[in-house]
Amino acid sequence: MEQEFPVSRRARKARHEANKLAKRLRGLVGAAIGDYRMIADGDRIMVCLSGGKDSHALLDLLLALSHCAPVRFELVAFNLDQKQPGFPAHVLPDYLTRRGVPYRIEEQNTYGIVKRLIPAGSTTCSLCSRLRRGVIYRVAAELGCTKIALGHHRDDLLQTLLLNMFHGGKLKAMAPKLVTDDGRHIVIRPLAYCREEDLAEYARLRQFPIIPCNLCGSQPNLQRQAIRDMLQDWERRFPGRVENMFRAMRNVVPSHLADTRLFDFAELKRQDSDRGDGELSWDDPAPPAEASWSVWFPAGTSAPCARASTDQHRQVMFSCTRPGPSDVE
Repeated sequence: MEQEFPVSRRARKARHEANKLAKRLRGLVGAAIGDYRMIADGDRIMVCLSGGKDSHALLDLLLALSHCAPVRFELVAFNLDQKQPGFPAHVLPDYLTRRGVPYRIEEQNTYGIVKRLIPAGSTTCSLCSRLRRGVIYRVAAELGCTKIALGHHRDDLLQTLLLNMFHGGKLKAMAPKLVTDDGRHIVIRPLAYCREEDLAEYARLRQFPIIPCNLCGSQPNLQRQAIRDMLQDWERRFPGRVENMFRAMRNVVPSHLADTRLFDFAELKRQDSDRGDGELSWDDPAPPAEASWSVWFPAGTSAPCARASTDQHRQVMFSCTRPGPSDVE
């Protein structure tokens, strides 16, 4: 008879922490989907899978949520083979086949175009992203997809905000949900509330077949990398600052900025009645530590559950307790 060895305390703790991380990420993805109404009943969603940690986590989390969501939606994975030298073309098809996920692999030599047109040492991001977007939108139309899901996370949104402030003179980030310029596609970012470090740890625990990219993130002169390093340094020295910055993105007061297109400063007039607190009375109240999050779980649960009957889900979204910043971290 084979001897059974008890599971060590360290192994039990590691498994417990892994389960906590998975539940937290599923909760944050469900919250983002609910807050921005990213997914509707009957949606066919094209999940863009680059082979990196973030897109792998996106597909995995959406697959998990699809089993308990109060709406039914379909996922199809999409990968653009950019013909980078040494790209392991078999890895993603083998992985997706094992997981039973329908997929489409599109082969386009965008790598060669970027290398030909961009001088050595210059940033390739702008041209590379434009080429990819064109292929993504075309394939989404061919597949009949109603939504396109991208793997950008909370840190990507913040980095883009600061990049546009420092180098573009705009208060502009990545939208969790947007309509493309031609109006034909809706793009969603279900990882908008997720921290990059959590996604990296999740990818490690899930042992996704990560494929490195020789274009994105591999250039030493990227301004985005400098912004990433700055945010990481702030978080080390001032824990909670990055989370507060993200909360600020969701709590905008146009009357206290300076954009005349967002607020009609020219028509401001004195009021005969006393507002009570001077300038402060124009501000919205600060959000409480606990607020209602719309998530895809019945009230009182923190993890995906078996799909309940229709009468148990009269509304698409559910309300649960939203943890304060210290709890999220």
